[in-house]
Amino acid sequence: MTAGRHFLQIPGPSNVPDRILRAMDYPTMDHRGPAFADVGRKALEGMKAVFKTESRVVIYPSSGTGAWEAALVNTLSPGDSVLMFETGHFATLWKGLAEKLGLNPVFIEGDWRSGADADAIEARLREDAGHEIKAVCVVHNETSTGAVSPIHDVRRAMDAAKHPALLMVDTISSLASVDFRHDEWGVDVTVSGSQKGLMLPPGLSFNAISEKAIKASEAAGLKRSYWSWDEMEGPNKTGYFPYTPATNLLYGLNEALDMLLHEEGLENVFARHKRHGEAARAAVEAWGLDVLCKVPEHRSPVLTAVMMPEGHSADNFRAVTLRHYDMSLGNGLSKVADRVFRIGHLGDFNDLMLCGTLSGVEMGLRDAGVPHKAGGVQAAMEVLGRKFDGARAAA
Repeated sequence: MTAGRHFLQIPGPSNVPDRILRAMDYPTMDHRGPAFADVGRKALEGMKAVFKTESRVVIYPSSGTGAWEAALVNTLSPGDSVLMFETGHFATLWKGLAEKLGLNPVFIEGDWRSGADADAIEARLREDAGHEIKAVCVVHNETSTGAVSPIHDVRRAMDAAKHPALLMVDTISSLASVDFRHDEWGVDVTVSGSQKGLMLPPGLSFNAISEKAIKASEAAGLKRSYWSWDEMEGPNKTGYFPYTPATNLLYGLNEALDMLLHEEGLENVFARHKRHGEAARAAVEAWGLDVLCKVPEHRSPVLTAVMMPEGHSADNFRAVTLRHYDMSLGNGLSKVADRVFRIGHLGDFNDLMLCGTLSGVEMGLRDAGVPHKAGGVQAAMEVLGRKFDGARAAA
């Protein structure tokens, strides 16, 4: 037996707060009964506020992969071209899903060290004089690399190219942690999941849908049933679902919405994540290691992906850290397997939890024999302390 609580510092699923676990403990109710309408309406309306949209939100009992599929099958037809940008592992998986559905992904290659390049997207759209490309799909926060794509710049690029394609954005690891504005940024379909910034277990996924996307769905030719927005529309208007919803996860979602919207407030949540990202990267710099995302303005508030020195195994370091300190860190995926480890700092997370996490990393680096300098935790503490500098000066 290991004393104390396990540190789950992967970039999702994130730690589930005790109060959300308690909310999910409530007995399952009749999802056709009158009391359930209040549960469903609160979840659907609350998610509109999180997405920052006045349009529709659909909630599925599924992982985020289901919401990827729903975004595509509700709006597109077999053989349609979709423009996608290779920001990392998850952008590549979304491309693979599109291919399996019979779509034609046009993939802009990236180096896995930055977010999507809006200029490259604009240039490719300008080449598409016949408007064969029907959608542009971008991952907002690439979980495999710790890079955020500037979605507002992507929308400006699409407008500059005068291209009518739909804009679809994956916010599975950024929603409720990184500022995102579905309506203001002109996004047509936003995809997300429950297990990261929303602080829930895996099992819920979401589509936020613009009027343009709803219009496109009327002519879309891909087959859909379980994922159909049309099937959801009627029941959702009164707080219900066309099939059995994940009732207890909805209890937890409504508790999370209270925490995010009515207690801490989304802007404060975003600021907290930004501080923690800055502090984590200060630690990495002090250790003498490199952050995988090489564009500073693209670096994620949600996680930090750290490159290992040449000749050293990230997986061995992670195994040593888990064995000695009972802390799980994210592994490197596909192209960066065994070359990168990822520190998750998202969801229900505070300064002391970050300092404990970075202490575990620093001790794990030492124990695994990874070349580094000491003092990363102290560097992070100095960043975290800036929050109180003004208060100290005023006192």
